[in-house]
Amino acid sequence: MQTQLFINGQYVDSKSGETWKVTNPATDELITDKVQTAGEADIDAAVDAAAKAFKDASWRGIKAADRAKMMLKFADLIEAKAGEIARFETIAMGAPLSVQTFVAHSAADVFRYYAGWADKIAGEQYPDDDGTYKIVRYEPLGVCAGIGAWNASLILFAWKVAPALAAGNTFIFKTSEKSPLGVLSLGSLIKEAGFPPGVVNLVTGDGKTGQLLAQHMKIQKISFTGSGATGRKVADAANKSNMKRCTLELGGKSPAIVFEDADIENALNYCSQGFLLLSGQVCAAASRTYVQKSIADKFIAQLKERFDAAGQGMGADTLAPTTMLGPLADKIQFDRVMSYIESGKKEASLVTGGKRIGEKGQFIAPTIFKDPSENAKIYKEEIFGPVGIVKTFETEEEAIRLANDTTYGLSATLYTQSVTRALRVSAALESGTVSVNSSHSPSVQTPFGGVKQSGIGRECGKQGLMNYLEPKTIHINMKVG
Repeated sequence: MQTQLFINGQYVDSKSGETWKVTNPATDELITDKVQTAGEADIDAAVDAAAKAFKDASWRGIKAADRAKMMLKFADLIEAKAGEIARFETIAMGAPLSVQTFVAHSAADVFRYYAGWADKIAGEQYPDDDGTYKIVRYEPLGVCAGIGAWNASLILFAWKVAPALAAGNTFIFKTSEKSPLGVLSLGSLIKEAGFPPGVVNLVTGDGKTGQLLAQHMKIQKISFTGSGATGRKVADAANKSNMKRCTLELGGKSPAIVFEDADIENALNYCSQGFLLLSGQVCAAASRTYVQKSIADKFIAQLKERFDAAGQGMGADTLAPTTMLGPLADKIQFDRVMSYIESGKKEASLVTGGKRIGEKGQFIAPTIFKDPSENAKIYKEEIFGPVGIVKTFETEEEAIRLANDTTYGLSATLYTQSVTRALRVSAALESGTVSVNSSHSPSVQTPFGGVKQSGIGRECGKQGLMNYLEPKTIHINMKVG
């Protein structure tokens, strides 16, 4: 188990001397109390290493195709060690091994995708019909940084680091202090893949460490995934320092609209199993379900059955290959979600759940509330746990109004067998992503991000790559020489 920082190609203890403890939220057992916490001197060392590597010929001077070879080798190494890396994630934040293994393989796929882009970053040229020949080059930004959330550390690492490397940048990634072990284990693989020292650096720590990255004058871009409150602090620090670029993915309160013509079995599967993935600790989870009144009673009854069945599997060994649902990430998150549940009992009708499961671990029963007021706390705020609400609607227009009545806009889903309705409603929804007849699962091929207070910028797809490139315009006077 690796607990040191990875800076300039080497594992090192933090200069701050501070450490962090990690407890398994499924068993309440201490995993380690020796995770190194990066302080100001450590962040400065990581930035200096990344800055030096960015200018060094061993990185800046190599062919783009050679960068791609390193990325492809790194992807193969992640895949070969996926089970081991996933286990570190599971014991740290509780997500079942089956889920984290899938996430590890997905991270490898992200590196393969962006490796394919490395030698295909084209410029532009425009005719000299006005006497000036015009060229646009796309150049790497320099030293970039990323701050990942604890719910899916490996995929967030890949979404941020892979496009940056494909573009020719160097990187410092801070994993969450709640789930540091999986990402910290990647240092040896980074080295084995052939990346020069300083190209990729790994640090961990709490919000103070993140603040050091956000305000650092030598970092040109920062990408953050997490809460809206912390995202605002990151953006403020970025602006007040060197006005570094920001990509912010700040969560959501996503709607699922179930129309009366939907494939009900399919909608039930995604509104239960799809929503409960990672025990509801997913930024794009559709926690607000709107059901057309003509089918509501039957749908809600069957949804309750699915939630109850899912709850019966909670508390099982998270390292067992058949376990699908785990605990909340830690006691802090458990207490936060339980406080929302207690609030919900005063604001809405409890359909099922609303209680702790077992005496050990941070498990909460899958919970449904029905018909909260439109000003209720559980209706307005992101809970980030296995707690969903259900309301009914009569018309398509009402469903759209209800779905858009939120300050968030990360994801939305709708269930219908009408293609024209799917196109019409998806266009009207105020959301960065929309999925029809399924939960939203991000694809590396398409941009992922939100509108309104769900953030700014996009990750994945070509847009994810372009966020790590700076356009440079060159004009040549063709009337001279």
